[in-house]
Amino acid sequence: MPKLLFSRIRLYEFKDLMPNMKRPRRIDIVLNCRRRKKDIQCVSVQKCNDEMYSSKLSCQTDHKLHLEKLLKDKKYLAAFHSFLQSEFSEENIEFWLACEEFRLTTSPEDLQWRAEELYREFIQPTACREINVDQHVREKIKQALEKPSLSCFDEAQKHVYLLMERDSCPRFLHSDAYLSLKRKSRTLWYL
Repeated sequence: MPKLLFSRIRLYEFKDLMPNMKRPRRIDIVLNCRRRKKDIQCVSVQKCNDEMYSSKLSCQTDHKLHLEKLLKDKKYLAAFHSFLQSEFSEENIEFWLACEEFRLTTSPEDLQWRAEELYREFIQPTACREINVDQHVREKIKQALEKPSLSCFDEAQKHVYLLMERDSCPRFLHSDAYLSLKRKSRTLWYL
């Protein structure tokens, strides 16, 4: 008889009679449940991180495409230039445009004086419209001025382009000037 009192069946029957008493949980079920929650959280965090990365990537490529379009279209380029003037950073777009014009130079004599002019106006530390480039880029350009080539300003131009792409272009794309110009171009298309 004492065996029956402490058997499993009798113990569970006894607990069923007491509804307010909490049943002990099996530890393996609790651990498995916690593992599943962690796995779900890890998957959701990874998914969120992937979505954020893809949105950042699409945002960066979006700004890159917009900057390319801005630099090709004369109306948008003029609006972007005036926006940069209002932010006191028009030297970036002017340097980029001057480098594009410099690449079209054909004669070696013109190449020499144009390279020196670009250096004095934008690169030299005391220049009136000095651009923000690293010291080693300045030194490379200064050395390249001895025998200039069409590609002597490429690194500085790329640096300025990336600066505009990351900094100025996103602000311009959210500005009233760009949005109104975009609306005007849409309405003109429908007319």
